[in-house]
Amino acid sequence: MIDVASAVHLVDHYCQGVLRTELGLGTFEAHLAPAAAPSAPPAPGTTFFDTQTGFAVRRWCPPLLGLEPHCPPARYLARRRELGVLEAGRRLLRGTGITTYLVDTGRPGDFTGPPEIAAAGAADAREIVRLELLAEQVADTSGTVEALLANLAEAVHGAAASAVAFTCVAAVHESLAEAPEPPGAGEVRGAAGRWLAVRHAGDPIDDPVLLRHLLWIAVASGLPLQLHVGVRDPLLLAPFAAATAGLGTDLVLLHGYPYHRSAAHLASAHPHVYADLGPAIARTGARAAAVLAEILELAPFGKLLFSSGAQGLPEMHVVGARIFREAVGRVLGDWVADGAWARSDAERVATMLASGNARRVYGL
Repeated sequence: MIDVASAVHLVDHYCQGVLRTELGLGTFEAHLAPAAAPSAPPAPGTTFFDTQTGFAVRRWCPPLLGLEPHCPPARYLARRRELGVLEAGRRLLRGTGITTYLVDTGRPGDFTGPPEIAAAGAADAREIVRLELLAEQVADTSGTVEALLANLAEAVHGAAASAVAFTCVAAVHESLAEAPEPPGAGEVRGAAGRWLAVRHAGDPIDDPVLLRHLLWIAVASGLPLQLHVGVRDPLLLAPFAAATAGLGTDLVLLHGYPYHRSAAHLASAHPHVYADLGPAIARTGARAAAVLAEILELAPFGKLLFSSGAQGLPEMHVVGARIFREAVGRVLGDWVADGAWARSDAERVATMLASGNARRVYGL
């Protein structure tokens, strides 16, 4: 394999904060769960360490904490506790080669924010604003429909002044497939009234009309809009992609595995649509090169962005970064070795995937 990716700097264009608390075996293991079932426990007598993610953690993370690769989970976690959560996190984040983190700050819990991640990782960090959390905070202080709608527009506009992007996690795919255009004023007012009438402080926003209204406010801001595909087929978002074409706002499809080919196809079909390489790479471990090759068959190379997709564990930043480099180096390096690509082109594309595309999309 010809090495074309080990030295590239990385922009992690989507991640979440790191847990500030010490973790026991069960809590740590829960963060290794497959993306399709992140809250489900392992079957009795089994462990999530016996997954591609678990094996990748044991391969790449122990050396950063002074242990041998593939050491037993219990020994690894004992060493982690010995160092303490702050020192272990610092060593792990500084071992990623990530120079910029774009951090979704909308997840509830005791998670670090961009400044803490930047300090621990000796890197830059910027905030991604989660639209649902913003709407819920506005609703908690808006007693009328008129106030809610006015404050919502003002909050999105205000957040756009400092955020690097907006993100939406809610399952809006089906409603966007059926009605991708902005909802009418009367429809929005009716939905806002119904939501305010039944919600209590802190309740999540779940009305599809209000969520669609929120997305269109974000589109009008001009910031990139990240849409969490989850385990749904990204092609459900094709009508929304068509409706937002030409408006100057980029859409970034997050995750998508195991529908990564659909996400790549959608990115190839629309100039303003981009696809995330996150869990499609990080969660497939030793098979990541094969998955990456499938994505590169369909998407233009300027439409793909690296992310770790990390949530809670600094180990997931490490795994995302190391597996990405390995997969890119293996796929592009083999093409160079076969004579299909020039080495200079492989290095240029590796840099695009690692950081160049993200810097362009997010204006870094």
